[in-house]
Amino acid sequence: MERPLVGILMGSDSDLPVMRECAAVLEEFGVPYEMTISSAHRTPERTKEFVEEAEKKGTRVFIAGAGLAAHLAGFVAAHTTLPVIGVPLEAGPLKGMDSLLSTVQMPPGVPVATVAIGKAGARNAAVLAAQILATEDATLRQKLKEYRRRQAEKVREKAEAVEKG
Repeated sequence: MERPLVGILMGSDSDLPVMRECAAVLEEFGVPYEMTISSAHRTPERTKEFVEEAEKKGTRVFIAGAGLAAHLAGFVAAHTTLPVIGVPLEAGPLKGMDSLLSTVQMPPGVPVATVAIGKAGARNAAVLAAQILATEDATLRQKLKEYRRRQAEKVREKAEAVEKG
C-alpha cells in the first residue's frame, strides 16, 4: 500500500457524502490518501493522534471537513505545520455560513486554506492538495494540466450546444 500523501478528516459520518467527492478527485489524480471520522470536540485525542501518525507515515497535506462550529480544520492546524485545507459543510439553520466563517477565521500564525461550502469545496480541496503536492511532482503537475484541459473542453462542448440552439 502506498503511503498516504493526503489525510482527510471529517467530524461525522453524515459528512461522508460530501467528503467522498474529495476522495474521488484524489483517486482521479492517483494521489494516495487515508480518510477517517474524528471530531475536534468529541474525540480530540483521537484527532490529535491521527494527525501525528499521519505525519510519521509521510502525509504532506490535510483536508478537514466539518459543519456547524467547524473547528476540525483549526484543530488539525494547531497540531501540525503541514498545509491544512478546510471544507465548510452545509449543516444547521445557517446552511454552512457558520461553518465557512468558523473555518476561515483563524488567528494569525495558524492558517487554514478554506474552500467553498459543500461538494464543490470538497472537490476544490482535493485539487488544491494535488497542486501543493505537484510543486515537487512533475507527473502530478501534468495530470493537473490535463484535468484543466478536460474542463475547458467540457465548457466548449456545452457552449457549442447552446449556440446551435
